[in-house]
Amino acid sequence: MLDKYNRKIDYLRISVTDRCNLRCSYCMPSNGVQFMKMEEILTYEEIIQVCRAAALSGIRKIKITGGEPLVRKGIAELVGKIAKIPGITGVTLTTNGIYLEEMLPELLKNHLSAVNISLDTLDPVLYKNITGVDALTKVFQSIQACVAAGLKTKVNAVLSESLFEEKHVIAEKSWGVSAKKQAKERLLNNCLDLLGLSRTSPVDVRFIEMMPIGLGKDYTITSGDEVLHRIRQEYPGIRADYRKHGNGPAIYYTIPGFKGSLGFISAIHGKFCEQCNRIRMTSTGQIKPCLCYSNSYDLRAVLRNQDFDEAYKIAKMREIINKAVQAKPQNHCFEHPEEISEVKKMVMIGG
Repeated sequence: MLDKYNRKIDYLRISVTDRCNLRCSYCMPSNGVQFMKMEEILTYEEIIQVCRAAALSGIRKIKITGGEPLVRKGIAELVGKIAKIPGITGVTLTTNGIYLEEMLPELLKNHLSAVNISLDTLDPVLYKNITGVDALTKVFQSIQACVAAGLKTKVNAVLSESLFEEKHVIAEKSWGVSAKKQAKERLLNNCLDLLGLSRTSPVDVRFIEMMPIGLGKDYTITSGDEVLHRIRQEYPGIRADYRKHGNGPAIYYTIPGFKGSLGFISAIHGKFCEQCNRIRMTSTGQIKPCLCYSNSYDLRAVLRNQDFDEAYKIAKMREIINKAVQAKPQNHCFEHPEEISEVKKMVMIGG
């Protein structure tokens, strides 16, 4: 499929649940969210029907997301069934990694192509402060298990110095210059620690600028360029890596002696809309052309219309998917938060 700006759209990110076993401060409100009723969320059979229609329309790559997708039972079998759909060339998964090690054998048996693991720090105290859970050891073990199995593995860390502010300073809402500098320095040192994961293992460590969606609007957006500058100081031999690493817009670098690579996804300071190749589907079957705008296109109504036979459902969904693709805007507006029309939390949209 080509959108009206001649971009090839061949990548669909599918949220299978709005549930998550973490409570990350920039994603989930401290008092929680109103979760969708299970009958509102697409069944696996419905998701497979969507994937068939999407494949016929030109989608080739599927990313399974949440919430946290591994909290939903039977997810490995879903991966396997999608992977068998004609036209689909790869099914990947994004996860917080807590359940990944124990579920990895089943996921691999069902032809999982690659995995993205969300991990913002290697400091166990900070990890618990950010996520609300003491589970860093489990995540690290999952990374090791993926590497040992030969699965293509990426680690994604969100960039925001707000995560490194002292709690008492956050409560006071009064920042001195020195406190801001301390938070930035903690962030930069944290990035260097995370980068160490790619030194001895073929893991891509990627730094993602905080997007002003949901609770992310309340966090400072730290530029990927600032992190890259610090890494260049530490590793002056760093150079651009033009190899293809996956489906997304990350810009990669290699460091001599490292087995893995370094990546940046800089939605704000390195706008990449002209290369956008994706659409998203929420767990309730809403196709979103762009993350920062509220417009969406309903597939669930088609899937659950008992007057439609299978062939007509597929045809109708293809029509809706194409309509969503043609509605993709030329650019997002993250750099102008006042223009963002999406008001839902990320956990409700899908990662």
